Amino acid sequence: MSMIVEGEERIEAPVDTVWRALNDPDVLRDCIPGCETLEKTSDTEFAATVSLKIGPIKARFNGEVELQNLNPPHSYTIVGEGKGGVAGFAKGGADVALAEDGPDATLLSYKAKADVGGKMAQLGSRLIQSTSKKLAGQFFSNLNARITSGEEKAEA
Repeated sequence: MSMIVEGEERIEAPVDTVWRALNDPDVLRDCIPGCETLEKTSDTEFAATVSLKIGPIKARFNGEVELQNLNPPHSYTIVGEGKGGVAGFAKGGADVALAEDGPDATLLSYKAKADVGGKMAQLGSRLIQSTSKKLAGQFFSNLNARITSGEEKAEA
């Protein structure tokens, strides 16, 4: 079962700052909902463990995340695949684009596609779609809060 989630987030920070945050494993770990571990395995690859509850099913996914189509500091594709044991698997990707929105703000837009299989796929597409939408929204609002709280600005 696959679905698409799209959205945008306005971040009160310059494009370069947002780009740096999107490529920082510590930031990603803190912003990905349910993320327990995220280790960099190469310049563009990470190993991750994420714990999620989708409807009645609680699953821990072990998987890989890879950054592709890098076009700094404007866009990239983040692709991931996780196996959740009996709960099934989830894989997907998101195209993320950054555009200047005035001198000190960035408009981040994303289009994410997810595929789920196994037990989770039996939960029905409405629940999966709404959960995907919620998780994507949560990630980007976490990212926004993290960047604008000043934690990232110190490095600039």
